[in-house]
Amino acid sequence: MQLGLDFELVEELVAGVDEVGRGPLCGPVVTAAVILDPARPIRGLNDSKKLTEARREALFDEIQEKALAWCIARAEVDEIDRLNILHATMLAMQRAVEGLSVTPKLALIDGNRCPKLSVPSAPVIGGDAEVPAIAAASILAKVSRDREMQALDLIYPGYGLAGHKGYPTPAHLEALQRLGATPIHRRSFAPVRMALEASEVSLDCGTA
Repeated sequence: MQLGLDFELVEELVAGVDEVGRGPLCGPVVTAAVILDPARPIRGLNDSKKLTEARREALFDEIQEKALAWCIARAEVDEIDRLNILHATMLAMQRAVEGLSVTPKLALIDGNRCPKLSVPSAPVIGGDAEVPAIAAASILAKVSRDREMQALDLIYPGYGLAGHKGYPTPAHLEALQRLGATPIHRRSFAPVRMALEASEVSLDCGTA
């Protein structure tokens, strides 16, 4: 259900929902849902991409401490490859809202479409810069995913995951061609698929 809203009139028990990780070539897409507590305001909430890493880290802890409810959810690489990235993102958003310990009266979704939810919802283009609850969700999602990519960098060295977080930077694309795809790479994404095909050709030539 999508609603036309005056966001300044929206009262409590509104969940903000956002995602991080639609564009990377590897790793999960991570989402978060947050219901802020009007009695415990959090200063400095903004689109996570506009904040420094140190500020995001500080707000990550503050949001978890002060919010009425929050939930971080995800869709895995195999789900992304099976469903496509859009539908996997919608699934992860659905999981985030359903995982809240408090049922919201309304869910505001960053972007131009909403997942199927059991509560009313509305899309908000640019919501992570306009709606505090969505900004809070964007921070939880980004910090959580960034931390995971830093950990995965230790498991899959050579790709630079800790730096680019899986996005298709020139360094990542070069490493993908040189080292091949890992189990955390999204096979449905063209650069990964091309690297896999090149690897198969190389193996065929090696056994000829």
